This record gives sequence, structure tokens and C-alpha cells, in this order.
Amino acid sequence: MSDRFEAYDEHDEDPDKGTGDDIEERSTPVGSSGHGSEGGSGDGTDDGDNPSGRPDQPPRIPLPRASVEDTGRPLPELDELPPPAPLVLEHQVLKSLLGAWALAACSAEETAAVEDHLGDCGSCAEEALRLRGAVGLLQRPESLDLDPGLRTRVLDSCLERRPPRIPIPKWALPYDAETARLDALLQDFGDAEWHAPVRLRWFDADEATSRRTTVAGVMAHLLSVDGLVAVALGLDDPMGETPADAPTPAGRTEAYWRASHFPPTRSVRTPWREQSHDLVRTVSFTGGTTGKLAVPYGDFSLPLHDAMLDRAFECWVHAEDIADAVDYPYEPPSPRHLNRMIDLAARMLPAVLADRRQKGLAAPAHGRHLVPAGMPGRTLRLEIEGHGGGEWLIPLDSPAALGSAEHEVAHVALDGVEFCQLAAGHVPPAEAAAGQVGDREAIRDVLYAAASMSRM
Repeated sequence: MSDRFEAYDEHDEDPDKGTGDDIEERSTPVGSSGHGSEGGSGDGTDDGDNPSGRPDQPPRIPLPRASVEDTGRPLPELDELPPPAPLVLEHQVLKSLLGAWALAACSAEETAAVEDHLGDCGSCAEEALRLRGAVGLLQRPESLDLDPGLRTRVLDSCLERRPPRIPIPKWALPYDAETARLDALLQDFGDAEWHAPVRLRWFDADEATSRRTTVAGVMAHLLSVDGLVAVALGLDDPMGETPADAPTPAGRTEAYWRASHFPPTRSVRTPWREQSHDLVRTVSFTGGTTGKLAVPYGDFSLPLHDAMLDRAFECWVHAEDIADAVDYPYEPPSPRHLNRMIDLAARMLPAVLADRRQKGLAAPAHGRHLVPAGMPGRTLRLEIEGHGGGEWLIPLDSPAALGSAEHEVAHVALDGVEFCQLAAGHVPPAEAAAGQVGDREAIRDVLYAAASMSRM
């Protein structure tokens, strides 16, 4: 930087800009001189007429003296200024200002006059209270939290203008969005929030079960279970050399917690976020061709595109657990992503029903025989209301049967978020249905099957 200034002083010969000496002279403060003694230029010229001491320079405008009137008296201090006289307005004028006052559209003087009048006039005070209440109804309070669909809309707008060279498969978008939302929730957490107690809840053998941990423990749980997808894609296992009790989400989580010498802390956030980035990046580089790759969950497996939806669902559910622990609001996923999560649960219900039937937890198939594959059988209509909703026909007697409106024996209506809370084991089956008509046994079996899909 100093070299540039030296070069400028030596070589800049622009007559309009002046020489280096001219620059120095122009930088001299008004009222002082760079070449003479205090109060003059050193050659007898009057600095008030030409402070620069050069005949070719126009005289500078002198600073104002003690006052504008040039009386010699000092200007009054700010605290010596008299306060502005209050507005004196008639009753009718003040009454006409009540509407503007309620909308905060009055000037400061008018506001003071109106509020002073309200202390003396009961009728105007009642009218002002009514108008202020009406303004509150017209102006809906907005949350400080961003709309969960904002990120999706911004990305869609950007991708319309410039499509990505390597797009993320559509079935991986919910996972990408939910991990980003959870990471945004965690970024400002202090040590107290990371160690806030969290209770994980799920249903096991139709009994409500829970496990106490912390916010950091929940993130360790997500890291270890997401590792099932990472291993299926050939990525590093976050468990490392730690042997799991069983290749299930619960088995891996318990092993990860035991292997930690200390309770998990904020340090778990970085490997979890890096792993989520690696998962999205890997499925994107494969061009979506790995969507049917099987991801084992221990006692069952899911194709990769469904496993990524399952991980997005778990990420959202546990993000709400964390938000509840720190008393912070958390919105559901965008309707498009919520619909895909509900669709996954609805598609899994027939297989879960069959498994529960084999364990004696559900009523036997109608007529004590299974419906042949591809044939219609008894059906429950699952109607999901609200954002991300729709209708699903759930075959009751066989996972391979077809749901058929003609063979409908029951109809259940649920809110979309409530259905997801049921599938997460956070809502008891007996309290979940918003409306139900038809075969009570079939309805009970479906609701309990939905709750039994939950796990730690």
C-alpha cells in the first residue's frame, strides 16, 4: 500500500489533481497553515481572505462564528432549549385522530396530545381500545422462524435459472432438506442446550417405551443409524471398529453410546453433518441408479430410495424432540416432502400388518386365508387431511393383495402431522383417529400397525 502512494506522489503529473505538495497543502485543516506560524501564512497575508496563501486559490469559506446572527453570544446548549409547546386540539379533532393513533400513524406531537386526552375522556378511551383491538385482528402476527418450505422454493427458483450439472435425485430431496433444517436449529446451541434432557419414545409390542438421553445423544443416534445407509453405499461406517450388538438401529445406537468415554457433546454435530453431505453427494453422483439398492435394517430391509425417506422422517421427528427439549418451535416438513413420508408409511402398512398377524398381535385374515397376490381383498381407506395429505387404500388380508374401493370395509381420517406422530410412536393409537367408520377390528389393527413401525 505504501509503495502505491509513493509511486503516485512521484509520477502523477495530472494538472487537475495537482502535485504531492498540493495534496499536502489541501489536507491542512481549516483555520491552520502548513507553512507559517499560528494564525497566519508567514508572509503577512490575511488567512481569513485566502488561508492557502496562494493568489490562484479561491478563498475558503470561513467557519461560522459564535452564532448565526454574529452577535458574539454563544449558542445555547441543547438542554437549555425550551421544550416544544404541546398541541392544544379540540375534542372533535382528537377523536378524529383515534384511528390514525391506533395504526401508529400519528406524529409524535399528535400522539402525545391523543394519549393525554385519553386519560381524561372515557368515551374516547373506550373507542381507542376498540380500534386498537381491531388493528390487532387485521394485522396477523408473524413468526420469526422461516417457513420450512422457503428453502425448497429458493432452490427451485435457482435451479430453474441454472440447472445443476449433478442434480439430487427427487427421492433424496426430503433427506437433504430435513438435515439442513436440523443443522440450522443446532448452530446456535450452547453447552446447556447440547446437554438438555430428551426422551426418545416409541412402541414395542404395543407398549409405549422410552429412553432418556440428551440433545447430543440424539445426534449420536442419528449418526449411527444413518451409518446403515452409508455402509450400503460403500462409505465409512461412523461406528468404526465398535461392534454393534445387532445390525439394527437400536443395537447400533446402544453400542455407540457405550463406546463413548464421555457423554456425547457438541462435537457429534460435525461428523453427522459431514456424513449427511456424503450421502447426498454419493447418491447424486450415481445418477439415481442406486435407488433400488437394499439397505438392511437388521430384521428387514428397504430399497435405498425408501431408506432415504425413512432417514428424512427420523431426522424431522428427532428434530422436534430436540426443539421440545429446548422449548423452541419447529415446523413440519414442506407439504411435498411430508406427502412422500406419509406415502412410505402407507406402503409399509400391509407388510407390517402381516408380520403382526404372524406374531398374534393382529386379527387373522378374513376367512382365515390370504388373498392371492394381485387380487383385490378387504381394504381400509386411509384419508390424510391437511398439507401433504391424500388417500391410500390399504389391503388388510395380504401384503400382495390390491387395495380396492369396492372391497372397502373401513375408513379412517387423520391429520397428516398426527399420522406421522402416530407412526413415530409419539401418539397412542387409541387417541390418534380423528374419524373412523366401519370395521372396528380392522381400524384398530391398522392404527396399532402404524404405531408399531416406530423404533428408537
